[in-house]
Amino acid sequence: MTDAIRLVLDVSPDEDSERLDRLIAARVADISRSYAQDLIKTGDVKVNDEVARPSRRVHAGDIVELALPPVEEPVGLSKAYLPVPIVYENDDVIVFDKPAGIVTHPAPGHEHGTLVNVVRALRPDLELRDSARPGIVHRLDKDTSGLIVVAKNESTRRYLLHQWQDRSVVKRYTALVHGVIVENEGTIDAPISRDPNNRKRMWVVAGGRPAVTHFTVLERFRDATLVSIIIETGRTHQIRVHFTYIGYPLIGDQTYGARPFRYPLDRQFLHATALTFNLPGRRPIEVETPLPPDLHAVLTELRAETEAAKRYGA
Repeated sequence: MTDAIRLVLDVSPDEDSERLDRLIAARVADISRSYAQDLIKTGDVKVNDEVARPSRRVHAGDIVELALPPVEEPVGLSKAYLPVPIVYENDDVIVFDKPAGIVTHPAPGHEHGTLVNVVRALRPDLELRDSARPGIVHRLDKDTSGLIVVAKNESTRRYLLHQWQDRSVVKRYTALVHGVIVENEGTIDAPISRDPNNRKRMWVVAGGRPAVTHFTVLERFRDATLVSIIIETGRTHQIRVHFTYIGYPLIGDQTYGARPFRYPLDRQFLHATALTFNLPGRRPIEVETPLPPDLHAVLTELRAETEAAKRYGA
């Protein structure tokens, strides 16, 4: 058993009048709204130094303090090595290039073969308070590949958590979407919450959590567009939901606006390409990783099509 973890959240102007449980679920990794409600009911959440009520709404400038209960080591959490490349490492962090198909941390049905299992196998000496998710600061969907940061000590983990919460981390993704986007760049500003018609999905819902996605077109093909994306917020499935919402669903995405494509993928074309974050006493850390072979192969085919069309005047 380990000590409780304390987190402090500053309520921003765009979160004014938000329900307290929604705010906590949106800002703290791995906390669902129902779990946030449990924390509030047990007195583990304070707003401006006062124990909060479940119905509390917060306002800009409020200070929310959480006391996360101690975490016990899960029974049977195995150590296992998987081929997950390390692209950067120092005394404070490891940055992995997570392949598609690997879950970030154990959950029902995914107790083994997760990134947490990899961390425990490669760095068994790490001592972090949250032994169930050692060093995990943020997540990627199972079928999204790319960069993910793991802290190597508790002080760094807390330092990074605050950066993810205050949205100071620069997170860049690369995606291939159906259709040809005419604009060279754009911003999608649309709130996201659970789809009221399908609770297993997220969707743009009035009154949902603020979500902002910026994109720049990199290449256009006959019926697809390659885009570079920077997200201000980190809502569940944000990129996938936003591009489906504006009519350009991600190629390979079977959950949101699934469409057939002549070069099939067994997952969505989405890769966490670059991260920029800070560490105590260091210059900003900037890490990048190229597209993995499955996504690169699709681009190679599309580029060959484009060259052939130019050559034969099609």
